Amino acid sequence: MLYDDANKRWVPAGTGGQAFSRVQIYHNPVANTFRVVGRKMQADQQVVINCPIVKGLKYNQATNNFHQWRDARQVWGLNFGSKEDATLFANGMMHALEVLSALGDSGYSSLPHLVQNGPSPEELEQQRRLELQRQEQQERERQAAATPPTAPPALHAPPSAPGGPPPPPGPPPPPG
Repeated sequence: MLYDDANKRWVPAGTGGQAFSRVQIYHNPVANTFRVVGRKMQADQQVVINCPIVKGLKYNQATNNFHQWRDARQVWGLNFGSKEDATLFANGMMHALEVLSALGDSGYSSLPHLVQNGPSPEELEQQRRLELQRQEQQERERQAAATPPTAPPALHAPPSAPGGPPPPPGPPPPPG
């Protein structure tokens, strides 16, 4: 959810109204950055949250099932289906903030290990398959749009003499 400061109320993120979403914290170990990404669990998997986690971000567990934080542009809120889901997310957020606060000027963490959060191998494979299907469909649509319509294939007739149809068959052979 996003906080609408002008109207002083929470509104659903994304389009199409409120829906269940899968929200994950991703870690890029190369750049040592973290990001909260939420996608609707509907067929279109619309991205409803794509927010970097930055050093010093203020994270607030307002209730057991509702947590919020502010980035440079807005206030984000998550309403969890269970206290367990909320606790798991809060642990991931606190871990990310801990890693970021432990970073020195070198950009490397002084923590002995980093956990990479993100989709499971099965979810990655499913996302890869869906993306491949989408790309194949786009390629078919692109080819259909780029190819001019063609006449149906002509039936192949035996070659004919120039200037007209083939001659009729000759008379039958004489009896023998």
